[in-house]
Amino acid sequence: MAHKIDITRSDILSPITYQGIRREKRSEIVKIKQNRRLAVGPHVTFYFECYETIWYQIHEMLRIEKGGEEQIPEEIQAYNSLIPKGTGLVATVMFEIPNAEHRARVLAGLGGVENTIIMEIGNETIRAAAEEDLDRTSATGKASSVHFMHFTLNSEQICAFKNNNSQVTIRIEHVNYDHMAIMPKNIREELSKDFS
Repeated sequence: MAHKIDITRSDILSPITYQGIRREKRSEIVKIKQNRRLAVGPHVTFYFECYETIWYQIHEMLRIEKGGEEQIPEEIQAYNSLIPKGTGLVATVMFEIPNAEHRARVLAGLGGVENTIIMEIGNETIRAAAEEDLDRTSATGKASSVHFMHFTLNSEQICAFKNNNSQVTIRIEHVNYDHMAIMPKNIREELSKDFS
């Protein structure tokens, strides 16, 4: 069965209805995210998104900001591009450094990091593309702590991704953050569902 690739107004619950199922939904999302999370190096985590994670995020934003009906189209427009469309993967990439001063120092040296992220599937290399909503590197060369990255694969690369005989790695090749991680089987199996 094909998975949903867009959230529409009819998918959005009323605040009262959502509050009634929020605890149950949060538990579901925690389980889903367990197999969609990949650490790369000491400070970066890739959170691979899907319809369910974005649906949850939109509802949480509506709950927190209480913008009512007017807020709904804005959130749908902002988040729909982060749902995989069947030919690729989408990741929220976060630099997770608890200490604010240390985080500022690290990010100050990571300008352009969003242009150095690649996926390797066997001998194939897929360069990630950053979400074009806004610049993620400031004029002073400081990187944002959050990036939204798209990996677009062709049909052969998708087959290789699903085939456990090929190794899949995520690599960041920035001069000040050169790290990679091999994607384990449980994550590959979960992310394979994103290819329709």
